[in-house]
Amino acid sequence: MQAPRRPGRWASLPSPNVREAASMYGTAVAVFLVILVAALQGSAPPESPLPYRVPLDPQGTLELSWNVSYVQEVVHFQLLVRTLRAGVLFGMSDRGELENADLVVLWTDGDGAYFADAWSDGQGRVHLDSRQDYQLLRAQSTPDGLALLFKRPFSTCDPKDYLIEDGTVHLVYAFLEEPFRSPEAINTSGLQGGLQRVQLLKPEVPEPALPPDTRTLEVRAPDVLIPGQETTYWCHIAELPQGFGRHHIVMYEPVVSEGNEALVHHMEVFQCSAEFESFPHFSGPCDSKMKPQRLNYCRHVLAAWALGAKAFYYPEEAGLAFGGPGSSRFLRLEVHYHNPLKMEGRRDSSGIRLHYTATLRRFDAGIMELGLVYTPVMAIPPGEMAFVLTGYCTDKCTQLALPPSGIRIFASQLHTHLTGRKVLTVLARDGREREIVNRDNHYSPHFQEIRMLKKEVTVYPGDVLITSCTYNTEDRTLATVGGFGILEEMCVNYVHYYPQTQLELCKSAVDAGSLQKYFHLVNRFNSEDVCTCPQASVPQQFASVPWNSFSRDVLRALYGFAPISMHCNKSSAVRFQGEWDLQPLPEITSTLLEPAPQCPASQAQSPAGPTVVSISGGKG
Repeated sequence: MQAPRRPGRWASLPSPNVREAASMYGTAVAVFLVILVAALQGSAPPESPLPYRVPLDPQGTLELSWNVSYVQEVVHFQLLVRTLRAGVLFGMSDRGELENADLVVLWTDGDGAYFADAWSDGQGRVHLDSRQDYQLLRAQSTPDGLALLFKRPFSTCDPKDYLIEDGTVHLVYAFLEEPFRSPEAINTSGLQGGLQRVQLLKPEVPEPALPPDTRTLEVRAPDVLIPGQETTYWCHIAELPQGFGRHHIVMYEPVVSEGNEALVHHMEVFQCSAEFESFPHFSGPCDSKMKPQRLNYCRHVLAAWALGAKAFYYPEEAGLAFGGPGSSRFLRLEVHYHNPLKMEGRRDSSGIRLHYTATLRRFDAGIMELGLVYTPVMAIPPGEMAFVLTGYCTDKCTQLALPPSGIRIFASQLHTHLTGRKVLTVLARDGREREIVNRDNHYSPHFQEIRMLKKEVTVYPGDVLITSCTYNTEDRTLATVGGFGILEEMCVNYVHYYPQTQLELCKSAVDAGSLQKYFHLVNRFNSEDVCTCPQASVPQQFASVPWNSFSRDVLRALYGFAPISMHCNKSSAVRFQGEWDLQPLPEITSTLLEPAPQCPASQAQSPAGPTVVSISGGKG
């Protein structure tokens, strides 16, 4: 569909040749940059502010702000374009590609300016959407640039639109460098663009008042020269003062050096193990050969922040204990720098500010690991688009380890390595799945943060917690086994809860003896290709499996019925007393269904085609 033409600044120009088109382009860009304003019909912009903000591109040219209305099931977006050329694309896609994306397009054809809902196909060709579900509310020239305010429902039931749901959202953007007669003339493959990951649907959780004696501690890596490479993990050791007593962390927030907002991707603070009296001071890349091995014992998470997140508050009746007897004075800060343009010479002193109190709250908060044990017996065959592995925290473990009044989960951090695509934790009671603890259908291992739950989940003795991870190994030729290495895999949900118990790890893995029976079975049908001799390691055995439909289906079935080995562990890494090997899988007779998207009641207010953006000298 071609955008409607209207008389404008360039209406009297003859049909341009190449040079004239270039001149026209310069004029169009200049007009866009200086005087583009809107005079638009439609619903008024939201009265509430836009509390969430994230830079989209590394140079900070594009900045997105938004708010969420759960009552209306609508997201209001404001896209700030600091340097506008001939237009911009913005939208969402499954994994952050500009192909197969749900888009809004602002463009000029040389005569006028237009805003439209669009989508791109698998070849990057842009098409106007037959239903204009993105609605432009205001386009305004500001001292910082052009601000576009628009809205979209969570769900539109339009097959070309992205379903906005809980979890990670991959935002995409691109710049238009020249005028286009219509969006159909645009192909995203030739555009300068990128992606940014955020959690769009932030929970509406009240912020408790901080105690009057709250103090702050900034854990920052001083004056880091950011390497001129795309990805850097920077490790820095900090130390609490001698004699630092027991305190509760009640809130933490990011401290990002000005100008580096688009480079600091996420940060975490870990407490080191108390089994060592001291840790060497180190500040450098986490993968450096100079990094002391002892830093690997700094693994207890105190704080985690990712781009787009605001301050993290603990519930008013709980705090995270640190300091005092039995607690290490040493902390490890890890900063992930995302520098896709490989800029050099940038310095940074970002970190996390901890807010803590000596007035201890009623409950200590705890962190519990759910999911799969880090072991190679859990593996994903190569070439799989969506292979699911599941770990269990069984009723036997929760019955033994949890208090009669239960525990309350208030936050969650999901974790896999590079092939993870989805993560889900469900609570089951009496054989029936009851509620979702956390779900991320667009999970990315490059975007991990502690997320507040929309409502606390209470887990009672005898409940079961089931954590499933979906993996994509289409680009791999060998099996991917479980383990600590980045090319190995994990499936973990770190749940934050109160009151703290002795239970720190509640995870499972398939019984090792059952897996050996699988290897023997594969051999019977594949001429002894798999070594089942005692000296062969499990990774070696998986590496020799011929991955045909039989070996894949049998492995999938094995993980679905074979007994498991449970790790029901205390913080000392010692299991609770009991028999934990050869345990049956929890029997689940009723599962939760994914809720069907709620379609908007009416599309009557949506424009039928592109919105004409008026060009004038004043504000609309």
